[in-house]
Amino acid sequence: MLEDGRARGLYSGVAWSLGDAAGPYDRGWTGTRALGGPALDGHDLWDLASVTKALVGLVVMALVDRGVLGLDDTVGRHLARYSDSPHAARTVAQLLDHTAGLPGGVPLYRDHPTRESLLQALGSLPRNAEPGTHVTYSSQGFMLLGLIAEQATGRGLDDLMTGLVRAPLGLADTRFRPGPADRARAVATEACTWRGRTVTGEVHDENAVVLGGVAGHAGLFSTLADLERLAGCLLDGGRPLLGPGTLAVMTAPRTDHLNLRRALAWQGQDPVGSPVGDGFGAASYGHTGFTGTSVWIDPEAGRYAVLLTNRVHPSREERGFTALRREFHTIGT
Repeated sequence: MLEDGRARGLYSGVAWSLGDAAGPYDRGWTGTRALGGPALDGHDLWDLASVTKALVGLVVMALVDRGVLGLDDTVGRHLARYSDSPHAARTVAQLLDHTAGLPGGVPLYRDHPTRESLLQALGSLPRNAEPGTHVTYSSQGFMLLGLIAEQATGRGLDDLMTGLVRAPLGLADTRFRPGPADRARAVATEACTWRGRTVTGEVHDENAVVLGGVAGHAGLFSTLADLERLAGCLLDGGRPLLGPGTLAVMTAPRTDHLNLRRALAWQGQDPVGSPVGDGFGAASYGHTGFTGTSVWIDPEAGRYAVLLTNRVHPSREERGFTALRREFHTIGT
C-alpha cells in the first residue's frame, strides 16, 4: 500500500513503524528523500510539522509537573507584552486543548516578515469563539505556549526540549534547526514559491521560519527510531518524562461536549472523521503533521503507529494522502 502511494506520487518517500512497549514489530521505509534524490536509509531526518505541538506539550506538562507552570496560568501572567491583548485571560490548558478562541492557521508571515512584527501581530488576533465553547485548531495558541515556557524558565524552547524531552529519552536525532551535516540526510518538502527553492532541512512552516525555526507549533525534525522511542515511552506511562498520573491527565479527553475530541496537546480519536480512521480505540491519542507525519498511541491495546512521509513534496496539493493515512492506520490495527 505504501509503495503504491509513492508510485502514485503522494510522496517521494515513506517510513513506518507499528509496535508496542517492547518495540516495533513491523517497520521499514521505501522511496527517496526527494524526487530523483538518494534512497531512504532509515536514518533520514523528517520535518515533523505539527507533531512538534505534541512534543512541546510534553515540555509544558513537564514544567507543570515541576510546579513551574500551572494549567490555570494565564497568558497575561507570563507574557507582559500580551497583558492588554485579547488573549491575556486565556489559560495554558485552553491553549493546549485548542479552546482558547484563537483563530487557526493564520499566515502571519505574509505581512510580518520579522520575528518582532509577527509576535506583535500575534497579540492582536481577534477571538473567533468564546473560550471553552469551540475547538479551533490553532498554531497561534502553541506559539504562545512556547513563549510562556521560555518566559517561565528563562530558557529557550530549544534548550527546554533538550533538557526535558530529548536527553531523558535519548532522542539523539530530534532537534530544531538541523545543522549542515543533518541537512544532508533530511527529506525534502515543498518547492516553496515564497522562498524560491525546494525546502530541505529547513522548517516547512512559514510562520516558524519567521520565528527563527524554533517555535511552539512547528520546527522539530526527527527520525523513525526516535519516534519509536517516544511512542514506547508513552505506552509505558510517560516515564521518565512525566510523573505518575501526569500523562493520564494530559491524554484524557477534555472536549467531548464540543465539536472535536482534544486532550492537552494531543488529538483524540474522533468518532467521525478521524485522521487515522476508526481502527484505534476510543482512548487512543496522537498527532498529525501537515508535511505528512503522524504518531498515534492506543494505551488500552498497548500499540502505536508512526507514519512519516513528505506528502508536501513537491507541492502541498492534496493528492490522496488523507485516504492513504486512514488506510495505513486501519491495516495497522
